[in-house]
Amino acid sequence: MSRNVLMLVLTVFLAVPYVYAASAPDFRAARDEAVRFLSEYIRIDTVNPPGNETRGAQYLKSILAREGIPSEIFELAPGRGNLVARLKGNGTKKPVLIMGHIDVVGVEKEKWTVDPFGGVVRDGFVYGRGAVDDKDMGVACLEVMLLLHRLKVPLDRDVIFLAEAGEESSTEVGIDFMVERHWDKIAAEFSLAEGGGMSEKGGRVQRVVVTATEKLSRNMKLVARGVSAHGAVPRADNPLLRLSAALLKLSAWRPPMRLNEITRAYFSRLAAISPPDEAYLYTHLEDPAVVEKIRARSPGLDALLRVTITPTIVQGGFRDNVIPATAEATLMVRPLPDEDIPALVRRMREVIDDPAVELVPPWGPRPAAAPS
Repeated sequence: MSRNVLMLVLTVFLAVPYVYAASAPDFRAARDEAVRFLSEYIRIDTVNPPGNETRGAQYLKSILAREGIPSEIFELAPGRGNLVARLKGNGTKKPVLIMGHIDVVGVEKEKWTVDPFGGVVRDGFVYGRGAVDDKDMGVACLEVMLLLHRLKVPLDRDVIFLAEAGEESSTEVGIDFMVERHWDKIAAEFSLAEGGGMSEKGGRVQRVVVTATEKLSRNMKLVARGVSAHGAVPRADNPLLRLSAALLKLSAWRPPMRLNEITRAYFSRLAAISPPDEAYLYTHLEDPAVVEKIRARSPGLDALLRVTITPTIVQGGFRDNVIPATAEATLMVRPLPDEDIPALVRRMREVIDDPAVELVPPWGPRPAAAPS
């Protein structure tokens, strides 16, 4: 939505420290420009895999170059570009890094009501893959760089813009590569990136949420095994049935609610700005009935309280008259940041309780740091 683009630009711009501004930014004009950039940026297909992020990096570079802002593109592999641009400050403070990733997840194009790579602007909304993850953030960062440069804002620290590759599934070509091989280009005191969010009601900002840590995916796999046979004779050890049963057991299982320092403070602050009926829920999380109400009303809030397990891919079978020997399901598991992963795996195996169904331990990104 164009209003959300404006809010992103405002948030990032106002969070960047500066000594004073020569003149006030025209945020309405900035919004309109950012919407145009976002629409054009969405039209660049950077689905990962394969990524092709250099296409997006070159687009951003061209805009920066027109304004006289130098930038560089770094590639670990052909086509997997990361863009870095820097505005110099007076060095009083260490740099701040603002960033957004170029790649986007894939699409089922036939399920869309608009072209996912059309960058359609309609009724105050921008439609397309990446409009909310994460090309909007990249454009907000771009617009901030342009505003700071155009207004000749004297900065007390360098402002670095990183548009990185590979965030969705291949960080080795993106942030890992930049940290390991080009740290001098992005080293900063702190970073502003995707996460958190804003909500509005009646044209007014209702709340701004800051992400302090994250429930990173720890993907796991279920593999059910049985005897391949003709489908004319039903078998109790059919892997598809075993896999289905295992998924139903995990779906019915409710990992226990567990607050930490961050979520406890979050719900306390949320209660302070919520209507009385909602505030009651957020201050009585020890009541199982209250937690169930939160689950029914807001699955997103419920997900902050516990490990979540979601089947995302199911595979099995190759002919309509053959019982397959194996069937598999991918699970997106999002543990709390300080979760004991081996203990979680053991508990999930207990819940499944079927020796013919193997739970493959997690793979994926490094775990998030525990709240301190």
